[in-house]
Amino acid sequence: MTQRSPKVTVRQNRTLALLSALVKGAVAAGLGLGSLAVLVMVVWISSPYPDSGPGGALRAAAGVWLLAHGAGLVRPDTLSGVPAPVGVVPLLLVLGPVWLAHRAARDAAEAPDELREGPREGARSGAAGPSRAGAFCAVTAGYLLVVAGAAAYARGGPLYADPGALAFPVAPLVAGAAAAGVWTAAGRPLGPAPSWSPLALQEAVARTLFRRRAEAALRSAAAGLAMLLGGGALLVAVALGRNAAAAQDAFLGLAGDWSGRIAVLLLAAALVPNAALWGAAYGLGPGFSLGTGATATPLGLDGTPALPRFPLLAAVPDQGAGSPANWAALAVPVAAALAVAWFAARRAAPADVPRARAWSPRETVLVTGLAALGCGVGTALLTAVAGGPIGTGALSVFGPVWWLTGPAALAWTAVIGVPAALLLRLWRLRTPGWAWRRDVGEADEPSTAEVRQEVEVRQEGAGGAGEAEEREQGQGAEEGAGDDAGNDAAPGRPRRRWSPWRRWRAAAGGDGRAGPADAASPAASSVPAPGPAPEAAPGFEPYDFLPTDPWHETGDPWHGGAAREARWASLKQGSGGLMADFPADRPADRAGQADRADPVPDRRAPDSGGPEATP
Repeated sequence: MTQRSPKVTVRQNRTLALLSALVKGAVAAGLGLGSLAVLVMVVWISSPYPDSGPGGALRAAAGVWLLAHGAGLVRPDTLSGVPAPVGVVPLLLVLGPVWLAHRAARDAAEAPDELREGPREGARSGAAGPSRAGAFCAVTAGYLLVVAGAAAYARGGPLYADPGALAFPVAPLVAGAAAAGVWTAAGRPLGPAPSWSPLALQEAVARTLFRRRAEAALRSAAAGLAMLLGGGALLVAVALGRNAAAAQDAFLGLAGDWSGRIAVLLLAAALVPNAALWGAAYGLGPGFSLGTGATATPLGLDGTPALPRFPLLAAVPDQGAGSPANWAALAVPVAAALAVAWFAARRAAPADVPRARAWSPRETVLVTGLAALGCGVGTALLTAVAGGPIGTGALSVFGPVWWLTGPAALAWTAVIGVPAALLLRLWRLRTPGWAWRRDVGEADEPSTAEVRQEVEVRQEGAGGAGEAEEREQGQGAEEGAGDDAGNDAAPGRPRRRWSPWRRWRAAAGGDGRAGPADAASPAASSVPAPGPAPEAAPGFEPYDFLPTDPWHETGDPWHGGAAREARWASLKQGSGGLMADFPADRPADRAGQADRADPVPDRRAPDSGGPEATP
């Protein structure tokens, strides 16, 4: 019964998919409303003195659910008879509706299983999912239908929503969560800028470098905002610890039974993010308002506050001028600015990127400034919903003022964060000799000194046979090889380099003239004897070539004779004592192979056909 009929067309399937997305949006709203209604009903049932019936409790639950979307509520039952507004939104309750709308839109925008297998198979079976725009509109419409029904139902209850609040901010909040869900289902792509935007902005967005800088700025801004929230929560916790007696009296005085105390505890837990933002605004300097005639700042509490009885409000400082303990709250924005600078500097000069690819100071300043701007904007948006009116008259202004807190956060993070980011960038690009950072380019690619040292070691190993010939005339081959190794091992003596003309001079008798053996050879009679080697200019290093007769006396240019002993001594000296102390003997198997190998013909012989054999 669940298998789709092949007669169903693609258009019909798309219509069904849109209806399914509409239902998903409504179900997401119903889940949020139902979970909150169950909690309210449990508290109402456990209350020994309920004020109304189950209908009033359900209407109150609908009003609280609308408050979780940012909608301002109205409380008609007051002592003065004038309806009082309730504009303080518990930020912890906002997470539930936002997550449900996000998940519903993500599930609706994902392709069905038939389309995941392949477009042709999906087209054959008639399966077609909704477009991204269709999924977004359907989920948002389904969710807002439930919002409108809940607002109409809560109209006659103890808390009902203001009709104007449904258009703003409830509708933008739901639409934003649904758009984020569709974007997540699409893989979080960063497409081109809109066509109506300026051409310079479109070109900038198209560049990968711009996207990386924007991502770094957003991460740094999020780090600064998180530091502000954490510091504000710490300030509130310390203040509540100092005034624990007042908080306990307020908690016990609001309700006499355990069900009422549980309700007060749940409300206080939902307002903990609000209290953290209040603490952040206090540390930034503007502070928060405690009615129309009182403001609390680190410098002191001015005016007469109009405080209701609530446990979290016991953290409010006392009246009068501030003490050094109150001034310590200024460390919160400093920590937020340093967090912004640290995250920006990490992206400006990463430890796994060469110095040549690090950001310039101008780019570092630009990204840190954008991060400070994002931190200020985020602080202003959060503080705008963290406070609000909770009554009329003196209680019409309660909480931080967003148009003061946002610019304060921007100023703190920009003034301290930008210079700190530049200093951290310089610190991370400091000289590797006395720091932990080693440049990746130098670690991956050998330096010029290392390459030159390795070449010298190899050249000495290849030229050991020629030097052994020179020393063999007075001391013998074994003693010459030992001197050669001693020169490598002596730290104060200069290292001798192999040069091709040394062999020629040794063959000519040491003074540049042909020896008797060479004079008798036909090649020597036709080729003029080389003259004395010219003096090399200071700093001149000729190209080093392998010897023309590498098999002379050693039989192996790398593993045999004095070359191996000289190279072994040089490597042992460069290892700093890490190499094992055993002789540089050639393995038996390799020696056997070398003994059994056929002798290589002399390339200088006339029958080899080389270029030197021609007269």
